[in-house]
Amino acid sequence: GLHMRPAGVIAREAGKFESDVTIVFGDKRINAKSLINIISACIKTGAEVTFECDGEDEEAAMAKVEELASQNFGE
Repeated sequence: GLHMRPAGVIAREAGKFESDVTIVFGDKRINAKSLINIISACIKTGAEVTFECDGEDEEAAMAKVEELASQNFGE
């Protein structure tokens, strides 16, 4: 799940981009730059989430998200 350590990795890396980075979890849209918002979403292990990036550096932001996902978000 996205507990403190992986949520921190996501928020820290997403914050490096100008683009909006959003986690879509069910009917929730979570600002991926906010550690508190990620933690409060209570995303459990095995849950399916989608990342959306929108802005001038969206391709680079999505590439970073894909890299983090391939590394299991630092776990």
